[in-house]
Amino acid sequence: FMHRIGAEFRPEYIFPTNPFVEGENRAGQPIDLSLSGHLRYSFQFRPGSIPDQIYGGAYQGIGAAYYDFGNPDELGNPIAVYLFQGARIARISPRLSFNYEWNFGLSFGWKPYDDAVNPLNKMMGSKMNAYLNADFFLDWRVTREVDFTAGLSLTHFSNGNTKFPNAGLNAVGLRAGLTYNFGRKSSEMTPRTVCPAFPRHFSYDLTFFGSWRRKGIEVGDKQYAAPDAYTVLGFNFASMYNFGYKFRAGVSLDGVYDGSANVAIADQIVEMGSSADLAVEKPGVDRQLALGVSARAEFVMPYFNIGVGLGTNFLHKGGDLKAFYQMLTLKVAVTRSSYVHIGYSLRDFHMPNFLMLGVGYRFNNKYPRHR
Repeated sequence: FMHRIGAEFRPEYIFPTNPFVEGENRAGQPIDLSLSGHLRYSFQFRPGSIPDQIYGGAYQGIGAAYYDFGNPDELGNPIAVYLFQGARIARISPRLSFNYEWNFGLSFGWKPYDDAVNPLNKMMGSKMNAYLNADFFLDWRVTREVDFTAGLSLTHFSNGNTKFPNAGLNAVGLRAGLTYNFGRKSSEMTPRTVCPAFPRHFSYDLTFFGSWRRKGIEVGDKQYAAPDAYTVLGFNFASMYNFGYKFRAGVSLDGVYDGSANVAIADQIVEMGSSADLAVEKPGVDRQLALGVSARAEFVMPYFNIGVGLGTNFLHKGGDLKAFYQMLTLKVAVTRSSYVHIGYSLRDFHMPNFLMLGVGYRFNNKYPRHR
């Protein structure tokens, strides 16, 4: 491996997707600018090695960032800690390439909504939120050891529907940074080896997951937060055809128990003090179980697989479970065939569903070993 350290600066425009950032805050001003500084460590396969050739100079590591939204009293100045991975999309010249990168982690230090002390922040309901980022940028090799990067950055913060409110924060902007590569040799000195042919094959991923979620219940033209957090449990069994080193696709059988499915408001809203509490009725467990089938595709890289899925429930008792669902997943390798699973499910491409936190095992894994 070749080890790397770097620093970045990212100014981003915040999309006005909710009243709080549009100006319904104490300052009465839009919150439209995000500034962040990042410190990062990563490691990369040696140039010319087989993994370097297969995965386009892939690198992976851990980063930390400090965010300033210009409203520390109501929003805070969160710190994000995240995993990241990137690689080359296209080589423009021997010193210049067009790259991508993703970041995934957690952010801490938010000032969440509080009816007494922070009532206007109806955007963030958690002190801790998920952090997701995708970048597309140019990488210029300035010297043998130093790279300069500059490009586009896309960022999303939310709590995965584990707490209300969960409007989330979305931003787009620029990134610029410097990376120092320890012991990198010049391109003329890097040996190259021939990549072995990939053995195409079927593999089978069995994943078990669980999480919790909050539920909004419509009452007339308004939506109220149900008072409880509900358990979600499920499994996926995916049959995947491995087309090559970097892509697999197939179908999955998806089972889920969603404790929030088909809950309904009781006959009335009971006033308690100055707030209204929902009296919620839960259905039988048979109306909270579903079995579905989904089409899956995964982008395969060292240590990480990024997947998407589109599916529908075919066995259920209606209501919330009569659904067309979508999934975005990240599988983090623990051993050659076992992994940690982190995912998020949506309904109809826009309605938050639930997190999918679990573990899994891949059967009949015939990926070649590279050293």
